[in-house]
Amino acid sequence: MKHLATCAALAGLMTASAAFADSTIKFGHDNKADPFENPAHACTAVFSNILEAGTNGSVEVEVFGSNQLGSASEHVQQVRDGILQATLTSTGALASYYPRIDVLNMPFAFADNSATYELFDGAFGAALARDIEETLGDVVVLGFPDTGGFFAVTNSERPIAKLADFEGVRVRTMSLPSHQKIMQALGAEAYPLAWGEVYSGLQTGVIDGQMNPVPIISFANFAEVQKYMTLTNHLFSPYTFMINRAFYEALSDDERTVLHHAAENCVTASRGISRIIEASDRGLAGLMEQMEVTALSAEQRSAMAAATQPVFEAHVQENLDAKAGELLELLKANVVTANSSVYLK
Repeated sequence: MKHLATCAALAGLMTASAAFADSTIKFGHDNKADPFENPAHACTAVFSNILEAGTNGSVEVEVFGSNQLGSASEHVQQVRDGILQATLTSTGALASYYPRIDVLNMPFAFADNSATYELFDGAFGAALARDIEETLGDVVVLGFPDTGGFFAVTNSERPIAKLADFEGVRVRTMSLPSHQKIMQALGAEAYPLAWGEVYSGLQTGVIDGQMNPVPIISFANFAEVQKYMTLTNHLFSPYTFMINRAFYEALSDDERTVLHHAAENCVTASRGISRIIEASDRGLAGLMEQMEVTALSAEQRSAMAAATQPVFEAHVQENLDAKAGELLELLKANVVTANSSVYLK
């Protein structure tokens, strides 16, 4: 009888171990694994802490930063295949799987950071998440964390404050056609280049400039090879936080509830650390000591918006499908409300 009880206990432990192994989220991203250094890992650290504590360890999270398990684009496929359970993917990495993500590259759309929160936490964010899920079929979207804030443009040629200043400046872009068209509409020469080649390209003069959020400009040490930075705030490209659908559906109702709370806090953490980095000597304050920084006036931004938005909308109409056009119209309608909203008004 004692032998049978021991066998039953061992069988129970084996079953519990198998269930525990099945409830481990392997989470890949492409940034340094330090929650104080970048919004991606701040997001994953907060997510892991809340989910593991809130489920009493029935769901564990293993985070693999710095592209340990592949590139950002490969992470998307790995989540779809169930090799990874979760990732934070950039618009560029997601575009090959979901081309409609390009509608987020509407230039000069947002008045400020709080407007981005309003848009992606509201009806547009819900519609976008739903469309990604329906199109891919094998993922669940948990939110849209901050990648570091608005894009700024740096260059080694001259201060840029108006459209004419862009003339002839070779600016590195991602391979997204919309990014290239936006730079060309501003008067610059768009130069697609892999991320790993950007610093050397700036150093050797293959390219004159590049565009990225302020924290990325700081951490990539671009101030060493760039003299000027313009706070254009022309793009905001969030991460898409996605999880494998089969894994998600295998969780209990209680575990899914905790998971969604953890994801919401992950998004909040990414925004908070982004704003802190921007304001610290690791962000704008530090860069202002190393580069000449130009902020645009409302009139200058308006002129740039007028030059780029029609080109971008034509790109969506000509190169994406009707559903992308619907999402763009929804974005435009909702961003007007988001731009006019004031926190605790």
